[in-house]
Amino acid sequence: MNNKARIAIPSAMPGGLEAGLGQHFGHCDIYTIVDVEAGKVTQVSTLPNVPHQQGGCMAPVNHLAKNGVNALIAGGMGLRPLMGFNQVGIEVYHGGSASDVDTAVKSWLLGALPRYTKEQTCGGGQH
Repeated sequence: MNNKARIAIPSAMPGGLEAGLGQHFGHCDIYTIVDVEAGKVTQVSTLPNVPHQQGGCMAPVNHLAKNGVNALIAGGMGLRPLMGFNQVGIEVYHGGSASDVDTAVKSWLLGALPRYTKEQTCGGGQH
């Protein structure tokens, strides 16, 4: 785990630490962006998602990369976006059992979230 990170978490509206986790990263309305440094949350903000149709699965990947994100906690995603995140240097973690953003971030800080693997991917958001 990095000493300093910018984590994106697909979230239910309106986003924030109390928001529920969005179950599929590319189809969420908003991301909660959590900046951490030295094991502590330093800033929480939100970032609207981009329409999924524009650029297919890579549109949200590139959108997050352009906004300085270097880690993502997701409940579900397909293989193409996972490969895209790997290409742009964003580490993806599986946070499917967390009920809200705060719980997911705390688990990430403890090193308790597994890295996302291609075996965990789904076929295009059928959750």
